[in-house]
Amino acid sequence: MHLISVNLGRATAVDYTEAESGLTGHGKLPVPGPVRVTAPGPKATGLGSGLEGDAVCNRRYHGGDHQAVYAYAREDLDLWEAELGRELPAGTFGENFTTSGIDLNTARLGDRWRVGADLVLEVASARVPCRTFQGILGERAWVKRFTAEARPGAYLRVIEEGSVSPGDAIDLIHRPDHDVTVQLWFRAFTTERALLPRTLAAGAAMEPEAHEQVRQYVAKYGAGDGSR
Repeated sequence: MHLISVNLGRATAVDYTEAESGLTGHGKLPVPGPVRVTAPGPKATGLGSGLEGDAVCNRRYHGGDHQAVYAYAREDLDLWEAELGRELPAGTFGENFTTSGIDLNTARLGDRWRVGADLVLEVASARVPCRTFQGILGERAWVKRFTAEARPGAYLRVIEEGSVSPGDAIDLIHRPDHDVTVQLWFRAFTTERALLPRTLAAGAAMEPEAHEQVRQYVAKYGAGDGSR
C-alpha cells in the first residue's frame, strides 16, 4: 500500500461552483513533495485543507479537521476510466492522495494509517459529490452516477502531523471493532438512509455534524439498523 501521488489545488474561478466566492480548489495536480500535512482546524475558520499549499474555497461544506485529506484509489480511477472512456490523471477527482493497494471503500471509520515516516491519519467519512465535482468532470448526470456507484473514497483526519511524498508507504496501524465502512457510511448518508442508525457504531470516529444528523433521524424514525 502506498501513495502514487500527492495532489494540490489552487483557487480557480469557475461558473459552476457552490462557493460564494466563485472559486474552487477542486482541480488538483501532482506535486513532487515533500508536503506538510497538519490538522487544519474548524471548517469555517481554519486553514481549510490539511495539506500545505492546497486550496479549499467552499468552507461551508468542505475542509476542516474531519476532511483534512481526501484520498481516492488509483484502482477506482481505473474503473471509471474504462466506464467513461477517457483518461483520469491523479488529482482529477479532487483527491489529495491517489493511493494504490488499498480498498478505500471497505476501510472502516476509525482505521488509522501511518503514511511515510511520521504522518498518522484516521478514516473519518466518505466524499459526497457536489455540483462543482460535476462541473469539473463535465459528465452528464455525474452526481447521480457517482452516488449510485458508491465508490466515494475517504476523508481523513490528522492524528499526528508529518510530511509526505509520492511513493511513501501506507501502513494500517489500527482497526476498530465495528463494521461501519466508508461505503456503508456513504450509502447511509445518500441513498439508503435506513442505514443511518448503524453508523453510530463508529462512535467518536464519526464527526459531530454526522452524529447530529443520525440523532435527528433516530428521533424521528427510530433506531432500526436498516438490515431488515
